[in-house]
Amino acid sequence: MSAISRRELLVGSLAAMSAAALSGCAATTGGANAKTLQFWHLLSGGDGITMQGLIDGINERHSEFFVRPTVLAWGAPYYTKLAMAGAGGRAPELAIMHSARVPGYVPGGLLDPWDQERLAELGVSQEHFSDRVWENNLVGGELFSVALDAHPFIALYNTDICEAAGVLDSDGQLLRPDNPEDFLEMCREIAGHAPGHALSYGFLGDGPQIWRLFYTLYSQHGAVMDFPQGGTAEVDGDAFIASLELMHQLVDGEITARQGTIDSAIAEFAGQRSGIHFTGVWELPTMQGAGVPVDATMIPPIFGQEAVYADSHSFVLPHQMDPDEEARQMTYTVVSELLKGSFDWAGAGHIPAYLPVTEDPEYAQLMPQAHYAEAADHLVYDPTAWFTGSGSNFVGDVAQIVQGAIVSGEGYEEALEGFLSHVNGILTRPNPANPEERQL
Repeated sequence: MSAISRRELLVGSLAAMSAAALSGCAATTGGANAKTLQFWHLLSGGDGITMQGLIDGINERHSEFFVRPTVLAWGAPYYTKLAMAGAGGRAPELAIMHSARVPGYVPGGLLDPWDQERLAELGVSQEHFSDRVWENNLVGGELFSVALDAHPFIALYNTDICEAAGVLDSDGQLLRPDNPEDFLEMCREIAGHAPGHALSYGFLGDGPQIWRLFYTLYSQHGAVMDFPQGGTAEVDGDAFIASLELMHQLVDGEITARQGTIDSAIAEFAGQRSGIHFTGVWELPTMQGAGVPVDATMIPPIFGQEAVYADSHSFVLPHQMDPDEEARQMTYTVVSELLKGSFDWAGAGHIPAYLPVTEDPEYAQLMPQAHYAEAADHLVYDPTAWFTGSGSNFVGDVAQIVQGAIVSGEGYEEALEGFLSHVNGILTRPNPANPEERQL
């Protein structure tokens, strides 16, 4: 059976188990007078199973309420339904959003802010999160989301292949070059000892994959992007072009495939034919299940500065016209217990956002998750705007603009101009989730 088939079988099995878990818990409603707390999320596969296990534990501990999850399709369908529920004031008690999407929902009143004092009473406050994660939860100084995790774009690596190539340090960890030349040389060393390519990186026709690596490299220059609504995008043109140039150098047919897809990249690394795999942390369980001798690290600081693209699954309070205060207090309890019990969430590859979990000695023994836990201090989230974030059309649009330059090694200036033109065009449009802007 091929590596990709193993992955498909694994995902299919996990999905079936998740559906069985959800249907199995549907008959359980807590005590006779238990309140039902509706919880919407978009977690499927292994993530869905892990989340359901956490929910089951909470339901077993509490007879006064029952958490009823509803799993909706990832991406636009989920966010559209959530926006409609918030706009109508008939939303669930709790939902999960990617934190980068939250700023676009706040201006339209689709989310209610969290009461920080109420959270603090339950042992959840600013001191329990890294500065970067906490700041990303704030919109206009108010707390509109509470991060469950950070899921960065990282480097998985095959320890056998990389050891043979001589690119591990004295601790057995992958070397972390801090300039493009040394990184490319390291990859060529790996290529000489890998049956396939040095690096598995799928990007063809894949907006999220292109954006994750591009924005990681861009941010490693110390550069930022600013997308002011109604204004003009501020972008470092030199960092933009240098990042595309390196991505083209990678897809040379030796370091990585010239036209690799995400599926072919996963299959290659799972089949132990490459030394490194640039991917999200969520692929770690897949590779462990495939028997790959795998370790992990942040993507090396190729342009000199530590930076890693990431998003966070975060808890939000969808707006309710007349919230049941008792149910809302129970919702706070649910979130506090999910955060405190998120060690199991780390097993899915994610970095728990609640610091007492990652600072526990038990977490230091969790491998290879502990080897990239420091990424929480170097996270780079999407530029703040109503149209950015996971599951948005923005990343697909960017891919169409820059993919040709990545493949051909030509047209970098045109790609930059196209990017700026596209973003500036969107900045003139109203946020569709904000009624006040729509009326202008």
